[in-house]
Amino acid sequence: MHRLLTWIDTRFGTATFVHHAIRKAFPDHWSFMLGEINMYAFIVLLATGTFIALWFVPSEHDVVYTGPYAVLQGARVSEAYDSVLHLCFNVNAGLLIRQIHHWAANIFIAGILVHMGRIFFTGAFRKPRELNWIVGVLLLFAALFEGFSGYSLPDDLLSGMGLAIAAAILQSIPFAGTYLMFWLAGGAWPPEQLIGRLFVAHVYIVPALIALGITVHLMMLWRQKHTQFPGARRTEENVVGSPLFPHYTLKSLALQFGVIATCCALGAWVQINPVWLWGPYDVDKAISPAQPDWYIGWLEGALRLSPPVSIHLFGHMIPSAFWPGAALPLGIMLFLFAYPFIEAFVTGDYAAHHLLDRPRDKPVRTAFGVAFLVFMIGLFLAGSDDVQVRYLHLPLNDVVWGYRLFCIFGTGIAFWIAYRGASELQKKDGVHQAERVRLQRKPEGGFEEEPVA
Repeated sequence: MHRLLTWIDTRFGTATFVHHAIRKAFPDHWSFMLGEINMYAFIVLLATGTFIALWFVPSEHDVVYTGPYAVLQGARVSEAYDSVLHLCFNVNAGLLIRQIHHWAANIFIAGILVHMGRIFFTGAFRKPRELNWIVGVLLLFAALFEGFSGYSLPDDLLSGMGLAIAAAILQSIPFAGTYLMFWLAGGAWPPEQLIGRLFVAHVYIVPALIALGITVHLMMLWRQKHTQFPGARRTEENVVGSPLFPHYTLKSLALQFGVIATCCALGAWVQINPVWLWGPYDVDKAISPAQPDWYIGWLEGALRLSPPVSIHLFGHMIPSAFWPGAALPLGIMLFLFAYPFIEAFVTGDYAAHHLLDRPRDKPVRTAFGVAFLVFMIGLFLAGSDDVQVRYLHLPLNDVVWGYRLFCIFGTGIAFWIAYRGASELQKKDGVHQAERVRLQRKPEGGFEEEPVA
């Protein structure tokens, strides 16, 4: 073995790289492990998704259900829906694996959101990490599409309703919507090729893009080194923390096992998306209340809150669904892309930063981030307004207007509260900092600051 390793090293110089790699320092703060949760959840998704793909039939061809679920026996269902029921009720551990897969998807998307929140509020997106931030935004939207496409594959009633809404949004795009619908879905609604094409995108294309994005993200992180919070011996030129091996490796492995254990526990004990209760998709059996998975809730809410505003332009109508369904997500994505450059331009700060900010140190950025979160939470809550109306016995129109006002004025109030709170904390820090030192006269004249215990 020694001779083999020596032979490899003389040709590729691996010893030097490995030596430097295992000594590379990683910050010890717990928040730097948030990104790894996403990576390990993605591994769980790949493993469980491969198992599910062995049994899933991506076809909308009608068959008669003859499985063990008595309620649906004799019903005409699609092969896709029939194969999902077969996986849940006939395949050993099939339901468990499917639920682990679904929970891992939720953890994956939630982890990306929390990780990006940490990066935003601490300023880790600043030079020289703007491109890494853009890769992260692309990964977020790829994960959202991946989750939606997987949620839509079983061809049950809820997923069919979601696909119908997505098709309406696609067709609302000016000038190109109808062509995109035929090109991507294979025809007018309901297209027979849609499930098959979604399957290819969900199983092959999007996971490959996400894997590529994670690889590029990690490569840039490795090259640019970790950011870190200010503290003793920490400067813009170094990283203080644990070496990659063995300390950080052991922590990372423990986190990996924790993520896998959490996904398995949720899959075993907490039911999620019981498609047999919804039944197969039938265009005339739409139900209310009905909501998509939580990570699409904000888009559902935007569709429900948007006023019916249609515009005729150059002989084409831009329907009301376009503004909340297509323009809003595109606008959010482009703004997130541009934010690092916008902040640098507004503040005039074009320097490289490796030390992070505390949220209180940047009141405007913190206030803007909180306001954006409140706006998105308002849209998310509005996505379940039919549930609220049903159980709280409130007029639907009043609930819709309440959320419209909340998204407008609540966002402004949240900005003001966050800005004032961060500013006050910053002032208190300045007072405390001043209290920690006192001026001491030196024997030869002059003064010096003396720390106060």
